[in-house]
Amino acid sequence: MQHPNKHHHSANLIWATRNLPPGPVPFPFIGNLWTLSFKLHPDTLTKLAETYGNIYTVWLGETPLVVLNGYKAVKDGIISHSEVLSGRPVASFLKDLIGGKGIVMANGHTWKQQRRFGLMTLRKLGLGKSVLESQIQVEARCMVEQFTAERGEPFDPIFILEHAVSNIISAVVYGHRFPIDDDTFQELIRSNHYITENLSSPWARIYDAFPWLMKRIPGPHQTAFRHMNYLNEYAKNEIKIHKENISSGEPQDVIDHYLARINKCRNETDSTFDEENLMAVIIDFFGAGIETTGVSMLWGLLYMVAYPHIQEKVQKELDTVLDGNPLYYEDRKRLPYTNAVIHEILRFGNISAVGIPRTCIKDLKVRNYFLQKHTMVLANLHSVLYDPKYWKTPKQFNPQNFLDRGGNFLMNEAFMPFSAGSRVCLGEQLARFQLFIFFSTLMQSFSFRLPEGETEVNTQYRYKLTLQPHPFKICAIPRL
Repeated sequence: MQHPNKHHHSANLIWATRNLPPGPVPFPFIGNLWTLSFKLHPDTLTKLAETYGNIYTVWLGETPLVVLNGYKAVKDGIISHSEVLSGRPVASFLKDLIGGKGIVMANGHTWKQQRRFGLMTLRKLGLGKSVLESQIQVEARCMVEQFTAERGEPFDPIFILEHAVSNIISAVVYGHRFPIDDDTFQELIRSNHYITENLSSPWARIYDAFPWLMKRIPGPHQTAFRHMNYLNEYAKNEIKIHKENISSGEPQDVIDHYLARINKCRNETDSTFDEENLMAVIIDFFGAGIETTGVSMLWGLLYMVAYPHIQEKVQKELDTVLDGNPLYYEDRKRLPYTNAVIHEILRFGNISAVGIPRTCIKDLKVRNYFLQKHTMVLANLHSVLYDPKYWKTPKQFNPQNFLDRGGNFLMNEAFMPFSAGSRVCLGEQLARFQLFIFFSTLMQSFSFRLPEGETEVNTQYRYKLTLQPHPFKICAIPRL
């Protein structure tokens, strides 16, 4: 005799499939995980659109995921229905690793309160003002010193770049910076790397499908939990130090502002401001900031080595316009080619890959498809940044994608490396500030080339949580 729930489950599955967009036929239990090689790879998702159209469904185990491909489909989804598609799915691995706290993975009232706090606090701490800009310039000068210390010899720039980016986030969140050889700093970076690498691994997808089993067996997922515990303990210690040294003056960083908000909202029944959410906000800032801005800088240097004529053109513009004067974010308006190159680094490097899935917070109709409340939706950002209908040369690195015929900077509506809609990256403006000042300062200070004897530049990406270049070494030759 069959279990009575079995018929009910099958009926639900058939009904749901009938109303969802088409897609590859799912296998029992694993859905399309085998077809996807247990990961949401941008090339695989873009390829499936050729068969099933720009809105299709894949099954992650027994959970459907509606995928939006190309700018038009993404616009019709996460931009046109920004509020309805503002939910985050509660995947088992992420839920057990991070919980529904903070900003990135939170939902509903918690997410709205925490995100609003994050935006307001960044503005209060000087985003767009000279205070934060001068901190970025200080880190840029430190980076130049560290590159100079390599004496033109081959080196891997990743750690120096991550150090600079981390110190801006550290200044914003903790109110201090780390020396590059600081053991704690290095352990924080290591932990952050391990977690982000595992979030995109097959282990994470298997954990999502079989959480009850994975909790009981060893593997990289258990190591990820230990690293998350380290990040939490460090955040907890910083909060303790801030509480002990609290002053009556103006709050100096994110933690100061947050503790003040906890105190202010103590008697409000709907307040989500507590130390658990604060810890999650801290980890959100670091996880998102280091991984995205640091990797973007890495791609930038790699592309300049791969396309030396573009590097020379950037340097010529910087020399002519700035004439050796200090660099400010406002200068981007006078540096259209440099600005176009930075935007093309973000487009072509496409570090966010496919983005993070969202969920419908209520029933939704996208084009002719009816999506029930809680349906997972993924905007394939890769397919937007490479959409042949919107880019002159989608599969080539070409700054002309952001220039008009007169050489003026021209924004493209399909440019969304920071995603779009209500879940657009909270730190987008901070990332833009850092990228412009860091990249332009390095271009002013050095010419970058391959080590002697090397002629090939590998611009293929590695699929992690972000799309990253393969490890590489470059030579930074000081410009006189």
